[in-house]
Amino acid sequence: MTNNFGKLYLIPTRLGDNPPLEVLPISVKKIIEMIDDYIVENEKTARAFIKKVDSRKQQSSLNFKLLNKYTTPEETHNFLDDCKKGKSMGLLSEAGCPGIADPGADIVKLAHENNIQVVPLVGPSSIVLALMSSGMNGQSFAFNGYIPIDKAERKATLKRLERLSFEQNQTQLFIETPYRNNKILEDICATLHPNTRVCIACDITLPSEYIKTMNVSEWKNANVDLHKRPAIFVIHKD
Repeated sequence: MTNNFGKLYLIPTRLGDNPPLEVLPISVKKIIEMIDDYIVENEKTARAFIKKVDSRKQQSSLNFKLLNKYTTPEETHNFLDDCKKGKSMGLLSEAGCPGIADPGADIVKLAHENNIQVVPLVGPSSIVLALMSSGMNGQSFAFNGYIPIDKAERKATLKRLERLSFEQNQTQLFIETPYRNNKILEDICATLHPNTRVCIACDITLPSEYIKTMNVSEWKNANVDLHKRPAIFVIHKD
């Protein structure tokens, strides 16, 4: 960079309530010690996380800009003004890595448009960790976000993803609202081919972590409770 702008650090967080430095590298702590200005989804949880990482940091020195479903494009236009004044800022996700299934992508785009250096920091991504542990194709894959709620649309979506995995040898990943996890597993078992492989990666990085890959026919006989547990679903039909 040829300007005197500050940098935008993309700061990952935990996927649950485990101690931060069990799943985050020391480089994250060093950046948090250095930065006072943050763009976050929720100020309360962001403050709590920062305090966990650096208990000596003065909370009164922290400044937050909120990026959530209520934030308008007009508001985000000025979010990186501090970077333009030479101060580095942190983009902090609620869980996992900023910009991955996360509204922070809009801020990263804005940084590039304004010639502000973007610095991604290493941290856990439930999507990547689920793919790693699934035993499915890691060369070609797609994350599809949330599955539709409507029963007919949901069934059609599941069949479409299964078809894509077969035709393109592409692993398909998706999520569901945690309180509907058991229902989506029922729908998967009722809709997909018996030989289609399904990985469920639940509570990733937590003591209650559960990761298992089986065929649909095997999942029909499985006894697992996914209710209100963050999970990634991964499918592939050979």
